[in-house]
Amino acid sequence: MKYKKTGMLIDSGHSRRQFLKLAGYGTLGLISGGLWPKLDGFAAEQTPDTEFVPDLDIFLSARPDEVSVLPGDPTRVWRYHATVHKGSRARIVEMSRSYLGPVIKVHRGEKIRIRFKNTVPEESIVHWHGLHVPAIMDGHPRDVVPQGQSHLYEFEVKNRAGTYWYHPHPHGRTGPQVYDGLAGLFLVSDQEEQYIGLPDGEYDVPLVIQDRTFDSGNQLVYMSGHRMARMAGFLGSTIMINGLPDFTLPVSTGAYRLRLLNGSNSRIYKLAWEDGRPLTILATDGGLLERPVFRRYAFLSPGERLEIWADFSDHPVGYETSLLSLPFDAGGMGGGMMMGGMMGQNQYPTNGAIFSVFKMKVTQTVKTNYRLPEMLSDIESARPEDAVNYFRPRQFHLTMQHMQWTINGRTFQMEEVADDEIVQLGSTEIWEFDNSGGGMMNMMNIPHPIHLHGKQFRVLERSGVAHEGYVDEGWKDTVLLMPGERIKILVDFDDYPGMFLYHCHNLEHEDMGMMRNYYVKG
Repeated sequence: MKYKKTGMLIDSGHSRRQFLKLAGYGTLGLISGGLWPKLDGFAAEQTPDTEFVPDLDIFLSARPDEVSVLPGDPTRVWRYHATVHKGSRARIVEMSRSYLGPVIKVHRGEKIRIRFKNTVPEESIVHWHGLHVPAIMDGHPRDVVPQGQSHLYEFEVKNRAGTYWYHPHPHGRTGPQVYDGLAGLFLVSDQEEQYIGLPDGEYDVPLVIQDRTFDSGNQLVYMSGHRMARMAGFLGSTIMINGLPDFTLPVSTGAYRLRLLNGSNSRIYKLAWEDGRPLTILATDGGLLERPVFRRYAFLSPGERLEIWADFSDHPVGYETSLLSLPFDAGGMGGGMMMGGMMGQNQYPTNGAIFSVFKMKVTQTVKTNYRLPEMLSDIESARPEDAVNYFRPRQFHLTMQHMQWTINGRTFQMEEVADDEIVQLGSTEIWEFDNSGGGMMNMMNIPHPIHLHGKQFRVLERSGVAHEGYVDEGWKDTVLLMPGERIKILVDFDDYPGMFLYHCHNLEHEDMGMMRNYYVKG
Protein backbone atom coordinates (compact mmCIF):
# COMPACT_ATOMS: atom_id res chain seq x y z
CA MET A 1 0.00 0.00 0.00
CA LYS A 2 1.06 3.54 -0.51
CA TYR A 3 -0.17 6.69 1.18
CA LYS A 4 -0.91 9.91 -0.59
CA LYS A 5 -1.98 13.26 0.74
CA THR A 6 -5.54 12.41 -0.28
CA GLY A 7 -5.50 9.11 1.59
CA MET A 8 -4.57 5.48 1.10
CA LEU A 9 -4.44 3.88 -2.32
CA ILE A 10 -3.81 0.19 -2.84
CA ASP A 11 -0.94 0.23 -5.31
CA SER A 12 -1.93 -1.52 -8.51
CA GLY A 13 1.66 -2.72 -8.78
CA HIS A 14 1.23 -4.80 -5.66
CA SER A 15 -0.12 -8.26 -6.18
CA ARG A 16 -3.50 -9.30 -4.83
CA ARG A 17 -1.64 -11.79 -2.67
CA GLN A 18 0.36 -9.03 -0.98
CA PHE A 19 -2.73 -6.92 -0.30
CA LEU A 20 -4.64 -9.83 1.21
CA LYS A 21 -1.72 -10.58 3.51
CA LEU A 22 -1.67 -6.94 4.58
CA ALA A 23 -5.40 -7.17 5.22
CA GLY A 24 -4.80 -10.15 7.47
CA TYR A 25 -6.49 -12.95 5.51
CA GLY A 26 -3.58 -15.09 4.36
CA THR A 27 -4.61 -18.36 2.78
CA LEU A 28 -8.35 -17.67 3.18
CA GLY A 29 -7.99 -14.62 0.98
CA LEU A 30 -6.03 -16.56 -1.62
CA ILE A 31 -8.72 -19.20 -1.79
CA SER A 32 -11.49 -16.64 -2.32
CA GLY A 33 -9.38 -14.64 -4.71
CA GLY A 34 -9.34 -17.35 -7.33
CA LEU A 35 -5.71 -18.51 -7.19
CA TRP A 36 -6.25 -22.27 -6.98
CA PRO A 37 -7.07 -24.84 -9.69
CA LYS A 38 -10.42 -26.51 -10.40
CA LEU A 39 -11.71 -29.26 -8.13
CA ASP A 40 -14.32 -32.02 -8.53
CA GLY A 41 -16.00 -30.46 -11.54
CA PHE A 42 -16.66 -27.16 -9.76
CA ALA A 43 -16.00 -24.60 -12.47
CA ALA A 44 -13.97 -22.32 -10.27
CA GLU A 45 -10.43 -21.14 -10.05
CA GLN A 46 -10.18 -21.94 -6.36
CA THR A 47 -10.26 -24.91 -4.03
CA PRO A 48 -12.39 -24.96 -0.87
CA ASP A 49 -10.45 -24.62 2.36
CA THR A 50 -10.00 -28.16 3.69
CA GLU A 51 -9.97 -26.79 7.24
CA PHE A 52 -13.35 -25.12 6.74
CA VAL A 53 -16.07 -27.73 7.32
CA PRO A 54 -19.41 -26.27 6.23
CA ASP A 55 -22.76 -27.09 7.78
CA LEU A 56 -24.42 -25.95 4.56
CA ASP A 57 -22.78 -26.12 1.13
CA ILE A 58 -24.64 -24.49 -1.76
CA PHE A 59 -24.11 -24.11 -5.51
CA LEU A 60 -25.45 -20.68 -6.53
CA SER A 61 -25.50 -19.45 -10.10
CA ALA A 62 -26.60 -16.25 -11.81
CA ARG A 63 -27.95 -16.89 -15.28
CA PRO A 64 -30.34 -15.58 -17.94
CA ASP A 65 -33.86 -16.97 -17.71
CA GLU A 66 -37.48 -16.38 -18.71
CA VAL A 67 -40.44 -16.01 -16.33
CA SER A 68 -44.15 -15.55 -17.06
CA VAL A 69 -44.70 -12.35 -15.09
CA LEU A 70 -47.60 -10.90 -17.13
CA PRO A 71 -50.14 -12.53 -19.46
CA GLY A 72 -48.62 -13.17 -22.85
CA ASP A 73 -44.94 -13.43 -23.68
CA PRO A 74 -42.52 -14.44 -20.90
CA THR A 75 -40.20 -11.79 -19.50
CA ARG A 76 -36.46 -12.17 -20.01
CA VAL A 77 -34.67 -11.82 -16.66
CA TRP A 78 -31.43 -12.61 -14.90
CA ARG A 79 -32.01 -14.94 -12.00
CA TYR A 80 -30.23 -16.73 -9.17
CA HIS A 81 -30.57 -20.52 -9.01
CA ALA A 82 -29.37 -22.70 -6.13
CA THR A 83 -28.88 -26.37 -5.27
CA VAL A 84 -27.74 -27.91 -2.01
CA HIS A 85 -24.45 -29.81 -2.13
CA LYS A 86 -24.41 -30.59 1.62
CA GLY A 87 -27.21 -30.06 4.10
CA SER A 88 -30.99 -30.16 4.02
CA ARG A 89 -32.71 -29.24 0.75
CA ALA A 90 -35.29 -27.42 2.86
CA ARG A 91 -32.70 -24.67 3.37
CA ILE A 92 -33.41 -23.47 -0.18
CA VAL A 93 -36.96 -22.27 -0.85
CA GLU A 94 -37.93 -21.24 -4.37
CA MET A 95 -40.38 -18.37 -4.86
CA SER A 96 -43.11 -19.70 -7.15
CA ARG A 97 -43.50 -17.96 -10.55
CA SER A 98 -40.95 -15.35 -9.51
CA TYR A 99 -37.80 -13.95 -11.09
CA LEU A 100 -36.32 -13.59 -7.59
CA GLY A 101 -33.66 -15.94 -6.33
CA PRO A 102 -34.41 -18.64 -3.75
CA VAL A 103 -34.76 -17.90 -0.05
CA ILE A 104 -31.70 -19.25 1.78
CA LYS A 105 -32.35 -20.30 5.40
CA VAL A 106 -29.50 -20.65 7.90
CA HIS A 107 -28.93 -20.75 11.66
CA ARG A 108 -26.69 -18.49 13.67
CA GLY A 109 -23.32 -20.12 14.31
CA GLU A 110 -23.41 -22.30 11.20
CA LYS A 111 -20.58 -22.37 8.69
CA ILE A 112 -21.73 -21.66 5.16
CA ARG A 113 -20.00 -22.45 1.87
CA ILE A 114 -21.48 -20.93 -1.29
CA ARG A 115 -19.95 -21.82 -4.66
CA PHE A 116 -21.07 -19.00 -6.94
CA LYS A 117 -20.88 -19.24 -10.73
CA ASN A 118 -21.59 -16.26 -12.96
CA THR A 119 -23.17 -17.09 -16.32
CA VAL A 120 -24.77 -13.71 -17.12
CA PRO A 121 -23.02 -11.90 -20.00
CA GLU A 122 -21.11 -9.41 -17.86
CA GLU A 123 -19.12 -9.28 -14.63
CA SER A 124 -20.97 -9.80 -11.36
CA ILE A 125 -20.37 -10.56 -7.68
CA VAL A 126 -22.69 -11.38 -4.75
CA HIS A 127 -22.97 -9.10 -1.72
CA TRP A 128 -24.53 -10.52 1.47
CA HIS A 129 -26.45 -7.44 2.56
CA GLY A 130 -26.46 -7.04 6.34
CA LEU A 131 -24.26 -10.02 7.09
CA HIS A 132 -21.19 -9.60 9.30
CA VAL A 133 -18.52 -11.39 7.25
CA PRO A 134 -14.80 -10.95 6.48
CA ALA A 135 -13.98 -8.30 3.89
CA ILE A 136 -12.98 -10.85 1.27
CA MET A 137 -16.39 -12.54 1.61
CA ASP A 138 -18.45 -9.36 1.38
CA GLY A 139 -18.74 -9.06 -2.41
CA HIS A 140 -16.66 -5.95 -3.04
CA PRO A 141 -16.74 -4.87 -6.72
CA ARG A 142 -12.95 -5.35 -6.89
CA ASP A 143 -13.70 -9.10 -6.74
CA VAL A 144 -16.07 -9.22 -9.71
CA VAL A 145 -16.43 -12.55 -11.48
CA PRO A 146 -16.29 -12.61 -15.31
CA GLN A 147 -18.89 -14.55 -17.26
CA GLY A 148 -18.29 -18.29 -17.00
CA GLN A 149 -16.09 -18.06 -13.90
CA SER A 150 -16.73 -18.71 -10.21
CA HIS A 151 -16.12 -17.38 -6.72
CA LEU A 152 -16.07 -19.19 -3.39
CA TYR A 153 -17.66 -17.84 -0.21
CA GLU A 154 -16.93 -19.40 3.17
CA PHE A 155 -18.08 -17.73 6.37
CA GLU A 156 -19.65 -18.32 9.75
CA VAL A 157 -23.07 -16.80 10.35
CA LYS A 158 -22.56 -14.38 13.23
CA ASN A 159 -25.72 -12.32 12.80
CA ARG A 160 -28.74 -12.36 15.06
CA ALA A 161 -31.93 -13.93 13.74
CA GLY A 162 -33.36 -11.65 11.09
CA THR A 163 -34.20 -10.89 7.48
CA TYR A 164 -31.13 -10.30 5.32
CA TRP A 165 -30.67 -10.50 1.56
CA TYR A 166 -28.19 -10.99 -1.25
CA HIS A 167 -27.74 -9.13 -4.52
CA PRO A 168 -25.02 -8.26 -7.07
CA HIS A 169 -22.50 -5.49 -6.47
CA PRO A 170 -20.42 -4.78 -9.61
CA HIS A 171 -19.51 -1.11 -9.78
CA GLY A 172 -21.67 0.82 -12.22
CA ARG A 173 -23.95 -2.17 -12.89
CA THR A 174 -25.61 -2.95 -9.56
CA GLY A 175 -28.81 -1.09 -10.49
CA PRO A 176 -29.49 -2.85 -13.82
CA GLN A 177 -28.50 -6.29 -12.50
CA VAL A 178 -30.84 -6.04 -9.49
CA TYR A 179 -33.53 -4.61 -11.76
CA ASP A 180 -33.16 -7.57 -14.13
CA GLY A 181 -33.94 -9.92 -11.23
CA LEU A 182 -30.75 -10.72 -9.33
CA ALA A 183 -31.80 -10.64 -5.66
CA GLY A 184 -32.87 -13.08 -2.97
CA LEU A 185 -33.60 -13.33 0.74
CA PHE A 186 -31.19 -14.76 3.33
CA LEU A 187 -33.03 -15.63 6.57
CA VAL A 188 -31.17 -16.28 9.82
CA SER A 189 -32.72 -18.01 12.83
CA ASP A 190 -31.40 -18.49 16.37
CA GLN A 191 -32.50 -19.89 19.72
CA GLU A 192 -33.65 -16.53 21.08
CA GLU A 193 -36.06 -16.12 18.17
CA GLN A 194 -37.35 -19.69 18.44
CA TYR A 195 -37.95 -19.36 22.17
CA ILE A 196 -40.53 -16.55 21.90
CA GLY A 197 -42.82 -18.48 19.54
CA LEU A 198 -43.43 -16.07 16.67
CA PRO A 199 -45.64 -17.19 13.76
CA ASP A 200 -43.82 -19.73 11.63
CA GLY A 201 -44.38 -21.98 8.65
CA GLU A 202 -47.10 -20.55 6.40
CA TYR A 203 -47.63 -17.73 8.92
CA ASP A 204 -44.08 -16.44 8.42
CA VAL A 205 -44.29 -14.63 5.07
CA PRO A 206 -41.39 -12.93 3.24
CA LEU A 207 -42.49 -10.05 0.98
CA VAL A 208 -39.98 -8.38 -1.36
CA ILE A 209 -41.30 -5.00 -2.60
CA GLN A 210 -40.01 -3.74 -5.94
CA ASP A 211 -41.18 -1.56 -8.83
CA ARG A 212 -40.73 -2.42 -12.49
CA THR A 213 -41.73 -1.06 -15.91
CA PHE A 214 -42.64 -3.38 -18.80
CA ASP A 215 -42.94 -2.62 -22.50
CA SER A 216 -45.77 -3.86 -24.74
CA GLY A 217 -43.93 -7.17 -25.18
CA ASN A 218 -43.67 -7.78 -21.40
CA GLN A 219 -39.95 -7.01 -21.35
CA LEU A 220 -38.31 -5.00 -18.58
CA VAL A 221 -37.50 -1.36 -19.39
CA TYR A 222 -34.67 0.35 -17.53
CA MET A 223 -33.45 3.89 -18.16
CA SER A 224 -29.80 3.09 -17.59
CA GLY A 225 -28.69 5.66 -20.14
CA HIS A 226 -30.88 8.58 -19.03
CA ARG A 227 -28.79 10.82 -16.78
CA MET A 228 -31.68 12.56 -15.04
CA ALA A 229 -33.22 9.20 -14.11
CA ARG A 230 -29.88 8.20 -12.66
CA MET A 231 -29.59 11.50 -10.79
CA ALA A 232 -32.92 11.04 -9.00
CA GLY A 233 -33.21 7.26 -9.16
CA PHE A 234 -35.30 5.10 -11.46
CA LEU A 235 -38.96 4.44 -10.57
CA GLY A 236 -41.00 1.67 -12.17
CA SER A 237 -44.66 1.87 -13.15
CA THR A 238 -45.79 -1.42 -11.57
CA ILE A 239 -45.44 -2.49 -7.95
CA MET A 240 -44.20 -6.07 -7.64
CA ILE A 241 -44.39 -8.32 -4.58
CA ASN A 242 -42.12 -11.35 -4.68
CA GLY A 243 -41.82 -10.73 -8.42
CA LEU A 244 -45.59 -10.67 -9.02
CA PRO A 245 -47.84 -7.72 -9.99
CA ASP A 246 -51.23 -6.87 -8.44
CA PHE A 247 -50.41 -9.02 -5.45
CA THR A 248 -53.01 -10.23 -2.95
CA LEU A 249 -51.89 -12.31 0.03
CA PRO A 250 -54.54 -14.85 1.10
CA VAL A 251 -54.61 -15.17 4.89
CA SER A 252 -56.54 -17.03 7.53
CA THR A 253 -58.00 -15.75 10.78
CA GLY A 254 -54.71 -15.79 12.64
CA ALA A 255 -51.54 -13.82 13.28
CA TYR A 256 -48.76 -13.43 10.72
CA ARG A 257 -45.12 -12.39 10.73
CA LEU A 258 -44.62 -10.33 7.56
CA ARG A 259 -40.98 -9.83 6.54
CA LEU A 260 -40.78 -6.75 4.32
CA LEU A 261 -37.74 -5.97 2.17
CA ASN A 262 -37.54 -2.87 0.01
CA GLY A 263 -35.73 -4.38 -2.95
CA SER A 264 -36.49 -1.43 -5.24
CA ASN A 265 -33.74 0.52 -6.96
CA SER A 266 -34.75 3.90 -5.57
CA ARG A 267 -38.41 4.01 -4.51
CA ILE A 268 -39.13 4.81 -0.85
CA TYR A 269 -42.31 3.48 0.76
CA LYS A 270 -44.24 5.16 3.58
CA LEU A 271 -46.11 2.13 4.82
CA ALA A 272 -49.45 2.21 6.64
CA TRP A 273 -52.53 0.00 6.96
CA GLU A 274 -55.52 1.06 4.87
CA ASP A 275 -57.90 0.48 7.80
CA GLY A 276 -55.99 2.93 9.99
CA ARG A 277 -54.67 0.56 12.64
CA PRO A 278 -51.04 1.13 13.65
CA LEU A 279 -48.17 -0.92 12.34
CA THR A 280 -46.88 -3.36 14.95
CA ILE A 281 -43.17 -3.69 14.24
CA LEU A 282 -41.17 -6.67 15.45
CA ALA A 283 -37.80 -6.26 13.78
CA THR A 284 -35.62 -4.07 11.59
CA ASP A 285 -32.50 -4.73 9.50
CA GLY A 286 -30.51 -6.47 12.22
CA GLY A 287 -33.23 -8.63 13.72
CA LEU A 288 -35.78 -8.52 16.49
CA LEU A 289 -36.34 -5.38 18.52
CA GLU A 290 -36.28 -5.51 22.30
CA ARG A 291 -40.06 -5.16 22.35
CA PRO A 292 -42.73 -4.39 19.71
CA VAL A 293 -43.04 -0.76 18.65
CA PHE A 294 -46.07 0.91 17.11
CA ARG A 295 -46.15 3.51 14.32
CA ARG A 296 -48.96 5.19 12.37
CA TYR A 297 -46.68 4.74 9.38
CA ALA A 298 -43.11 3.64 8.73
CA PHE A 299 -40.62 4.58 6.04
CA LEU A 300 -38.88 1.77 4.19
CA SER A 301 -36.05 2.87 1.89
CA PRO A 302 -34.10 0.71 -0.59
CA GLY A 303 -32.18 -2.02 1.26
CA GLU A 304 -34.10 -1.66 4.55
CA ARG A 305 -36.19 -4.41 6.15
CA LEU A 306 -39.10 -4.38 8.57
CA GLU A 307 -40.91 -7.29 10.18
CA ILE A 308 -44.50 -6.55 11.18
CA TRP A 309 -47.19 -8.39 13.12
CA ALA A 310 -50.53 -8.72 11.29
CA ASP A 311 -53.42 -10.33 13.21
CA PHE A 312 -56.69 -11.20 11.43
CA SER A 313 -58.25 -13.26 14.20
CA ASP A 314 -61.04 -10.68 14.68
CA HIS A 315 -61.94 -10.43 10.99
CA PRO A 316 -64.44 -12.57 9.05
CA VAL A 317 -63.79 -14.50 5.88
CA GLY A 318 -63.97 -12.07 2.98
CA TYR A 319 -62.38 -9.16 4.84
CA GLU A 320 -59.85 -7.22 2.73
CA THR A 321 -57.32 -4.55 3.52
CA SER A 322 -54.23 -3.08 1.90
CA LEU A 323 -50.80 -2.04 2.96
CA LEU A 324 -50.52 1.45 1.52
CA SER A 325 -47.66 3.77 0.71
CA LEU A 326 -48.74 7.20 1.91
CA PRO A 327 -47.76 10.51 0.29
CA PHE A 328 -44.66 12.37 1.49
CA ASP A 329 -42.34 15.13 0.36
CA ALA A 330 -39.25 13.58 -1.22
CA GLY A 331 -37.48 16.86 -1.93
CA GLY A 332 -36.77 18.83 -5.07
CA MET A 333 -35.57 15.92 -7.27
CA GLY A 334 -36.93 13.15 -5.07
CA GLY A 335 -39.87 12.44 -7.33
CA GLY A 336 -37.47 10.79 -9.72
CA MET A 337 -37.95 10.03 -13.40
CA MET A 338 -39.64 6.98 -14.79
CA MET A 339 -40.04 5.47 -18.21
CA GLY A 340 -43.62 4.47 -17.43
CA GLY A 341 -44.71 8.12 -17.39
CA MET A 342 -43.17 8.67 -20.81
CA MET A 343 -44.85 5.55 -22.16
CA GLY A 344 -48.33 6.31 -20.86
CA GLN A 345 -48.06 3.66 -18.13
CA ASN A 346 -47.67 6.12 -15.29
CA GLN A 347 -49.43 4.40 -12.37
CA TYR A 348 -47.03 5.50 -9.64
CA PRO A 349 -45.49 8.73 -10.92
CA THR A 350 -43.25 9.92 -8.11
CA ASN A 351 -41.43 9.04 -4.95
CA GLY A 352 -44.07 10.10 -2.44
CA ALA A 353 -47.26 9.24 -4.34
CA ILE A 354 -50.04 7.31 -2.58
CA PHE A 355 -50.89 3.79 -3.76
CA SER A 356 -51.62 0.27 -2.55
CA VAL A 357 -48.46 -1.81 -2.15
CA PHE A 358 -50.36 -5.10 -1.82
CA LYS A 359 -53.68 -6.44 -0.57
CA MET A 360 -54.54 -9.04 2.06
CA LYS A 361 -57.76 -11.05 2.01
CA VAL A 362 -59.09 -13.40 4.71
CA THR A 363 -59.99 -16.61 2.89
CA GLN A 364 -60.47 -19.17 5.68
CA THR A 365 -61.15 -19.61 9.36
CA VAL A 366 -58.26 -21.19 11.26
CA LYS A 367 -57.61 -21.12 14.99
CA THR A 368 -53.99 -20.41 15.96
CA ASN A 369 -52.33 -19.81 19.32
CA TYR A 370 -49.91 -17.07 18.33
CA ARG A 371 -49.82 -14.15 20.76
CA LEU A 372 -47.83 -10.95 20.41
CA PRO A 373 -44.93 -11.21 22.89
CA GLU A 374 -44.32 -8.30 25.25
CA MET A 375 -40.58 -8.89 24.99
CA LEU A 376 -38.85 -10.00 21.81
CA SER A 377 -35.13 -10.04 22.48
CA ASP A 378 -32.36 -8.80 24.74
CA ILE A 379 -30.49 -5.85 23.23
CA GLU A 380 -27.75 -4.08 25.14
CA SER A 381 -28.13 -0.34 25.47
CA ALA A 382 -26.03 1.70 23.06
CA ARG A 383 -23.03 3.26 24.80
CA PRO A 384 -21.93 6.32 22.81
CA GLU A 385 -19.46 7.18 25.58
CA ASP A 386 -17.41 4.15 24.46
CA ALA A 387 -16.67 5.82 21.12
CA VAL A 388 -13.06 6.89 20.66
CA ASN A 389 -14.37 9.99 18.85
CA TYR A 390 -17.22 10.77 21.23
CA PHE A 391 -16.49 14.51 21.14
CA ARG A 392 -15.67 14.65 17.42
CA PRO A 393 -17.87 12.28 15.37
CA ARG A 394 -16.57 11.33 11.95
CA GLN A 395 -18.39 13.54 9.41
CA PHE A 396 -19.89 12.51 6.07
CA HIS A 397 -21.62 15.15 3.95
CA LEU A 398 -24.01 14.01 1.21
CA THR A 399 -23.92 16.62 -1.55
CA MET A 400 -24.04 17.14 -5.28
CA GLN A 401 -21.01 18.58 -7.03
CA HIS A 402 -20.81 19.17 -10.77
CA MET A 403 -24.04 17.17 -11.30
CA GLN A 404 -22.57 14.23 -9.39
CA TRP A 405 -23.67 12.82 -6.02
CA THR A 406 -20.74 12.67 -3.61
CA ILE A 407 -19.77 11.75 -0.05
CA ASN A 408 -17.50 14.43 1.39
CA GLY A 409 -17.01 15.68 -2.17
CA ARG A 410 -15.60 12.33 -3.30
CA THR A 411 -16.83 9.61 -5.63
CA PHE A 412 -15.93 5.94 -5.74
CA GLN A 413 -12.42 4.84 -6.61
CA MET A 414 -11.99 1.07 -6.61
CA GLU A 415 -8.85 0.87 -4.45
CA GLU A 416 -8.81 4.25 -2.71
CA VAL A 417 -9.35 4.94 0.98
CA ALA A 418 -8.97 8.51 2.24
CA ASP A 419 -7.24 9.30 5.54
CA ASP A 420 -10.58 10.06 7.18
CA GLU A 421 -11.95 6.67 6.05
CA ILE A 422 -9.43 4.56 8.01
CA VAL A 423 -10.57 3.16 11.35
CA GLN A 424 -8.78 1.05 13.95
CA LEU A 425 -9.70 -2.59 14.47
CA GLY A 426 -11.30 -3.04 17.88
CA SER A 427 -12.52 0.55 18.13
CA THR A 428 -16.01 1.99 18.51
CA GLU A 429 -16.86 5.17 16.62
CA ILE A 430 -19.66 7.65 16.06
CA TRP A 431 -20.32 8.46 12.41
CA GLU A 432 -22.48 11.43 11.48
CA PHE A 433 -24.15 11.67 8.06
CA ASP A 434 -25.39 15.09 6.94
CA ASN A 435 -28.04 15.45 4.22
CA SER A 436 -28.76 19.12 4.87
CA GLY A 437 -27.38 20.05 1.46
CA GLY A 438 -24.19 21.83 2.43
CA GLY A 439 -25.46 25.11 1.03
CA MET A 440 -26.76 23.57 -2.21
CA MET A 441 -30.10 24.64 -3.66
CA ASN A 442 -33.09 22.80 -2.21
CA MET A 443 -33.82 21.15 -5.56
CA MET A 444 -30.54 19.27 -5.23
CA ASN A 445 -31.40 17.94 -1.77
CA ILE A 446 -33.15 14.55 -1.95
CA PRO A 447 -33.39 11.38 0.18
CA HIS A 448 -30.37 9.11 0.56
CA PRO A 449 -30.51 5.66 2.22
CA ILE A 450 -27.01 4.99 3.59
CA HIS A 451 -25.72 1.42 3.92
CA LEU A 452 -22.56 0.16 5.67
CA HIS A 453 -21.11 -3.13 4.50
CA GLY A 454 -20.09 -5.77 7.02
CA LYS A 455 -21.63 -3.99 10.01
CA GLN A 456 -24.77 -3.56 12.02
CA PHE A 457 -24.95 -0.26 13.90
CA ARG A 458 -27.10 1.65 16.37
CA VAL A 459 -28.85 4.93 15.57
CA LEU A 460 -28.08 7.47 18.29
CA GLU A 461 -29.97 10.56 17.17
CA ARG A 462 -31.57 12.45 14.30
CA SER A 463 -31.89 16.16 13.78
CA GLY A 464 -33.21 18.56 11.17
CA VAL A 465 -36.66 17.21 10.21
CA ALA A 466 -39.44 15.83 12.41
CA HIS A 467 -40.73 12.55 10.98
CA GLU A 468 -42.39 9.98 13.22
CA GLY A 469 -42.14 7.21 10.65
CA TYR A 470 -38.58 6.11 11.31
CA VAL A 471 -37.90 2.84 13.09
CA ASP A 472 -34.42 3.53 14.44
CA GLU A 473 -34.66 1.10 17.34
CA GLY A 474 -32.53 -2.04 17.41
CA TRP A 475 -29.74 -2.90 15.00
CA LYS A 476 -29.53 -1.36 11.54
CA ASP A 477 -27.35 -1.61 8.45
CA THR A 478 -29.23 0.83 6.21
CA VAL A 479 -30.67 4.16 7.31
CA LEU A 480 -32.73 6.78 5.47
CA LEU A 481 -31.84 10.46 5.53
CA MET A 482 -34.54 12.75 4.20
CA PRO A 483 -33.56 16.20 2.88
CA GLY A 484 -32.36 18.45 5.68
CA GLU A 485 -31.57 15.62 8.10
CA ARG A 486 -28.48 14.66 10.05
CA ILE A 487 -28.02 11.36 11.83
CA LYS A 488 -25.47 9.89 14.23
CA ILE A 489 -24.77 6.16 14.38
CA LEU A 490 -22.59 4.05 16.68
CA VAL A 491 -20.42 1.41 15.00
CA ASP A 492 -18.20 -1.29 16.54
CA PHE A 493 -15.25 -2.31 14.35
CA ASP A 494 -14.69 -5.37 16.47
CA ASP A 495 -13.23 -8.31 14.59
CA TYR A 496 -12.76 -8.15 10.81
CA PRO A 497 -9.98 -6.02 9.29
CA GLY A 498 -9.87 -5.02 5.66
CA MET A 499 -11.64 -2.86 3.11
CA PHE A 500 -15.43 -2.48 3.12
CA LEU A 501 -17.92 -0.20 1.37
CA TYR A 502 -20.34 2.44 2.55
CA HIS A 503 -22.71 4.06 0.08
CA CYS A 504 -26.12 5.38 -0.82
CA HIS A 505 -28.46 2.43 -1.48
CA ASN A 506 -30.34 4.31 -4.15
CA LEU A 507 -28.81 2.01 -6.75
CA GLU A 508 -28.54 4.67 -9.43
CA HIS A 509 -26.67 6.94 -7.00
CA GLU A 510 -24.40 4.05 -6.03
CA ASP A 511 -23.66 3.22 -9.65
CA MET A 512 -22.84 6.86 -10.36
CA GLY A 513 -20.20 6.78 -7.63
CA MET A 514 -21.96 7.80 -4.38
CA MET A 515 -19.96 5.09 -2.69
CA ARG A 516 -16.66 4.93 -0.86
CA ASN A 517 -14.33 2.43 0.77
CA TYR A 518 -13.55 2.43 4.47
CA TYR A 519 -10.59 0.48 5.80
CA VAL A 520 -10.42 -1.31 9.14
CA LYS A 521 -6.75 -1.29 10.06
CA GLY A 522 -5.61 -4.30 12.07
